[in-house]
Amino acid sequence: MAFFYAKKEVLYIKNPLKPRDKITQKMTHDGLMKQNETTGETERVSKREQDADFQKTPEQQAKQDAAQLDPVSSDTAHLLPAPGLSHRQDTGATAQLFHRIDAAHTRKASKKAVQRAQREAAAQTKSSRLQFTDEELHTPELERYIKKSDKTADRLDAAKATIPKKKKLVTERTSDEATGKGKTRLHFEEREKPMPGNSNKNPLPRPAQEVGIFIHNKIHSVEKDNSGVEGAHKTEELAEYGAKYGARKIRQGYRSHKLKPYRAAAKAEKAAFKANVDFQYRKTLHDNPQLKSNPVSRLWQKQQIKRQYAKAAKTGGVNTAKNIRKAAKKTAEQTRNTVAFVARHPAGVIIAIAALLLFIMIFTGLSSCSTMFSGTLNGILGTSYTSEDSDLVAVENSYAAKENELQNRIDNIERDNPGYDEYRYDLDNIGHNPHELASYLTALLQSYTPQSAQAELQRVFDRQYTLTLTETMEVRYRTETRTDTWTDADGNSHTDTYTVEVPYNYYILNIKLTNKPISSFVPELLTAEQLEMYRVYLETSGNKSLIFGGGSPDGSPSEDLSGVHFVNGTRPGNPQLVDLAKSQVGNVGGSPYWSWYGFNSRVEWCACFVSWCYGQAGLSEPRFAACQSQGIPWFTSHKQWGDRNYSNIAPGDAIFFDWDSDGSADHVGLVIGTDGSRVYTVEGNSGDACKIKSYSLDYACIKGYGLMNWN
Repeated sequence: MAFFYAKKEVLYIKNPLKPRDKITQKMTHDGLMKQNETTGETERVSKREQDADFQKTPEQQAKQDAAQLDPVSSDTAHLLPAPGLSHRQDTGATAQLFHRIDAAHTRKASKKAVQRAQREAAAQTKSSRLQFTDEELHTPELERYIKKSDKTADRLDAAKATIPKKKKLVTERTSDEATGKGKTRLHFEEREKPMPGNSNKNPLPRPAQEVGIFIHNKIHSVEKDNSGVEGAHKTEELAEYGAKYGARKIRQGYRSHKLKPYRAAAKAEKAAFKANVDFQYRKTLHDNPQLKSNPVSRLWQKQQIKRQYAKAAKTGGVNTAKNIRKAAKKTAEQTRNTVAFVARHPAGVIIAIAALLLFIMIFTGLSSCSTMFSGTLNGILGTSYTSEDSDLVAVENSYAAKENELQNRIDNIERDNPGYDEYRYDLDNIGHNPHELASYLTALLQSYTPQSAQAELQRVFDRQYTLTLTETMEVRYRTETRTDTWTDADGNSHTDTYTVEVPYNYYILNIKLTNKPISSFVPELLTAEQLEMYRVYLETSGNKSLIFGGGSPDGSPSEDLSGVHFVNGTRPGNPQLVDLAKSQVGNVGGSPYWSWYGFNSRVEWCACFVSWCYGQAGLSEPRFAACQSQGIPWFTSHKQWGDRNYSNIAPGDAIFFDWDSDGSADHVGLVIGTDGSRVYTVEGNSGDACKIKSYSLDYACIKGYGLMNWN
């Protein structure tokens, strides 16, 4: 329903002896109405058909118009039209004009109402200033505490005003009371900036400190023999300490400067809180003089008022003072009941106090132990991956799937790009360090899931791998044999055979794949703080070194094969491969194997060891650096997989383990053979070393076997 401003026109009356009637015209829901305000008569001018459902009496309509339309200024009521000006009935264009004027007026009024509400809300969100009654203001005992409360409230408001502000764009939904339509408006609200977080959440972990300590100890062990070395070492230690101390002080000073307004506001808020509690406490003692005689009652009373005030200040809003007075009154009643209870049960109260003191003594004695354990726990948590284990593995598998898709694309290049005379490949290895990926995602996203990490996975993948296809054309020559037949002057026919070099275009498709390690471009994607966190996570492997597979936690020594009688199955094995693997027993760190695979730093290298052995035997496949996402899919896709109950295993087969029985392979080795009850293996990265191990054939952690064809 739309309402319009009344258009008032005063008409000249031809009869000079009779007072002129005041005639007004109004656009209503029923159309244009003409009203004689002198006689009270109303006449409908509009010729459109009336809506019967909304018929109102003239009195009702006039009352509604008076409530919803702004009255026309009294100054305009005395303005007369120019003589001879004819009056015309309102048309549809006039009604539209009135509608636009009314809408503009509504928008302006709504905007003013919003601004007024914002000012009121801002006034209410200021410090919880107590409102005092006249009786309280004229009570001499409370005058001191009232002044202190007002003074601390002023300081709190001034401190909050210095906190940095920011403007935030907010959406507000309003409703037009006249039309009933909803409106949406955007405006900026000034809000306090949140307190900056702690920039030192992840200090240098203990492993890094231990590395530095180890280096210094090594130098200390030899410096006594050389005074020059000793002097240089002491100078180095002093410079190292000074650099660390200076950097720490700079960081602390910068953070202290940023937090200064927030500290001032917190200090002022604490002072205001204490002043308000003191006033309520004194007010309670003034209203309840019987509490002054008992010190226990006074202490209990003050603590109760403090808690009640804190609760009321958080939830009270504009009624904080009223809520506090109610709380204080309730507290006084509770205190009187408590005093009466103590008087009735003095022995029970004494026993309760003694038990409390005993508990405090025990708790204090254990506090040092708890501090020690909490420090250790914080060190572990600060260097650990923050995501769930299942999410870590799922994201790693998702990235490995992208690598498998890339490998399939390369394998099918000749099929997808036919017609070339030659295909030249220059390919880097496909593979990544799972801990580099997990450390990067943790430093950037903290806790992540497969869904939240998808965009970042694609970003990393596009940075790591670059596949380019370029076409080149060479002009080459081939030898062709040709025969010419000719006739001489005597009519004799002759045949000559000769060879010629014929040029032709030789088309080559060059396929180049580059693999940049994740660690090489991580500094470009992270801030300085995030980069420090990344290096911490990478150094400690997130305290989950075996979560992506690739190793065994077994720290026991390599087993002796003396006296073992192997039982050969029907499948042929590869004794030469087994002998090669056994010759690597004793290797620690696995550097020849992961570097051969293409990694520029250490990874969990059991799969790299198995792939290296296959490569030394002249096999280009299987080649894998991850057990679950690469190794098992290769064997299953080639129909060369046997489950844990497979009995016809042969020397040189791959054996996969699932340590935590979660269905995902964690470790891989090579089968040496079986004696009928146990299977003997050569494994890389078994306690970070190459070892010979053995397991019962029905060992629950055996996931299955990768079966090799040696024919």
